[in-house]
Formats: sequence, C-alpha cells, structure tokens
Amino acid sequence: MNNIYLHRDMEEVIKEASQYFSVISVTGPRQSGKSTMLLHLFPDYEYYSLKNLNMREFAENDPIAFLNQNKDEGIIIDEVQKVPILLEYIQGIVDKNPNRKIALTGSSNFEMLHNISESLPGRAGVFELLPMTQYEGKQERKSIDEILFNSLYPAICAGKNVAKFFYPSYAKTYIEKDVRDYLHIQNQMQFMKFIKICASRIGSLFNATEIGNEVGVDSKTITRWLSVLQASYVITLLPPYYENTTKRLVKTPKFYFNDTGLACYLLDIETPKQLMRDKMRGAIFENMIVMEVLKHRYNQGKEGGVFFYRDSNQNEVDILIKEAGEFIAIEVKSSETYNKTFEKSLKKIDSWVNCPVKKKMIVYTGDFENYESEIQLLNYRNFKLKD
Repeated sequence: MNNIYLHRDMEEVIKEASQYFSVISVTGPRQSGKSTMLLHLFPDYEYYSLKNLNMREFAENDPIAFLNQNKDEGIIIDEVQKVPILLEYIQGIVDKNPNRKIALTGSSNFEMLHNISESLPGRAGVFELLPMTQYEGKQERKSIDEILFNSLYPAICAGKNVAKFFYPSYAKTYIEKDVRDYLHIQNQMQFMKFIKICASRIGSLFNATEIGNEVGVDSKTITRWLSVLQASYVITLLPPYYENTTKRLVKTPKFYFNDTGLACYLLDIETPKQLMRDKMRGAIFENMIVMEVLKHRYNQGKEGGVFFYRDSNQNEVDILIKEAGEFIAIEVKSSETYNKTFEKSLKKIDSWVNCPVKKKMIVYTGDFENYESEIQLLNYRNFKLKD
C-alpha cells in the first residue's frame, strides 16, 4: 500500500493563518484529506476523532475535560460537527488563553460553518479543502479520460483505492445515508433519481421546477435538497455575472459536481474508454476546469470571485474570475482540435462586462498551445492560475 503524503496547496496559507488565530477550521467533503493535512502540518498536536463513539460520548458528557486534555499542546478535533456544543466551550477556552491552539475539521458545512460563525466570530481561520487539483494529485501520466473518470480524491491519487470501489462506497455511505438522513428523506429511490438527474445536467442552469417534475416532488423540495448537497460538498453552484449593466443577463446559477469521478459513477460510466464516447464528456471536462479554478481560490483562503457570463442573446463565457477589479475570462473546450470559433465570445467579452479583462484563455485537450497572443491557448495539463 502506498503511504506517500501528497502535499496540498492550502498548507502555506493555513500555516500563516495559525500565527494569527487560536482556532483553525477546515471543512470539506469526506475523504478530501482534511485531517491528514492537519496532522502533517501540526505533528505535535494530539488527534481526537469524534467518529470514535467512546470519544464522542466523552466530549458530549464532559466537554471541558475533553478540551482540557493536552493543555500545553495543540489538539486536532476531527468531525467536530458531531458534537457542536464543543464550539461554545472552545470560545471560552481561547478567550481565557489565546495561546491555546485548536484545529477542527468537519464534512458538514451546513452544520459546522453556522456554529463557528455563532460561537467563534473572529477567533477562527476558516478554510475549505476540496479534492486535489491535478497538480497536487500528480496526474501528468494519465489521459484526460482517466483523470475525469478516476478524479482527484487523495486516496485515489495516492494509489490507496481505485474508482470502481471508491465511488460506490462513497455514494452509499455518505450520499445515500448521511445526506439523506439529514434531510429525513424516506424515499431513497426518489432522492437518488434526483442526484442522477443533477449529474445528467452538469453545467446547466438550475431549474427547480423542471427537475421537480422529473423527480415527482415540488420545486421547494428540490431547492432544499440542492442546498444541502451544496453544503455537504457534493454539488457546487456557480453564480452568473450580473453587476450593473444595461444588458439582460441570466441570474440563475449553473451547477457542477465537486468531483467528476462521483459524477461519472452517478451517470453509470464504468470505464475511461466509455467516458471517451459519452455525450456528457464535454460537460464533465468543463466541470473539472471549473473546479480547478475554485480549488485555486479556496487554496488561497479566498471565497467567491468566480462566475459565468450569459445574456439573453445566448452570448456566453464559461468562467470569469474577478481579481483586484479585473477579470480573467476562460472558455473551456473538450476538443483536441483548435477551431477559431473558440475565440468568438472572448473577443467580445470586454464590451459585455463593466471591469477590464486582463487575460483571456481557451483551455482544451489539444497539444498546440499559444501563450503570446491576446487569447492564450492552453492544454489542460498546463492550466494553472498563478497566485
């Protein structure tokens, strides 16, 4: 078994933040490497997992004694959302002793972030760790279809598991059980139908009424289900750009999966070769590039600033990144063959938005590249946003 540690881009910003905050909180999907990263960064901290029933009972029954273990050392508490009352006691501890160091992880954003904002305002550095970027996961030797199919969970990138075992288990233990239990859903088949429909609409505008009609529930239920899938790091909603402008712009978000391997599993895609021929391949490739952008932002400790553009005339740009009052505009194409039509929207984007566009890129799967022109042409392997 390969036990190599794969470094994460987020490490540097967490190290820096730990100098200023008594508490570091890292949320993210199950198996994204949160506790592994914290144990690597803070090897002297004592580790406590609330997945352990005995440890959880101790924390629930005597939270002060639980937190006062290793007073002179830092502690890591894994899955802290399982005992939310701990956050209130942590506030009192770090207020009395700002030198105490506590690192928290949680895979339930809908519970944990609310509790942290209520209990630890200004006391916690909060970060979100998603599955790996293609650079973190060292995917250079794999084809694009292998990357999309296997995707980028640390266990798969490190060779500790394989997609055909990992994703069925992940769906059954996390989505079908934990998320469904949180929503108190009785009809499992109906809920899984909803998730599969979402996978079939990757990169589409979210339409609760249409999805509800297909699933057989009302639009309010669909919106609630989607919000929990988003908060539990299964799905990401990409907002549209609609700052002050005279144009009629779309104001509905698109949705993507946080991991393309899970999406492939939900679409019944069983091999990279099957994916190569699948009608969803282009959307899944776009999904990967959107998530690469979002991971880059999260790994810097940043939130927001990523959009898509679409107006009533069907003009569209796949990704807009806003940095320091300027935009980076990106078009994503799964084709290996360059076509001049790829540039059409990028040539016009300056007149559609209210901020300067400092960089324009086309990310595709072909080998020919051009870094010198106004519109850069990049193979996906060389697509990496600079810090």
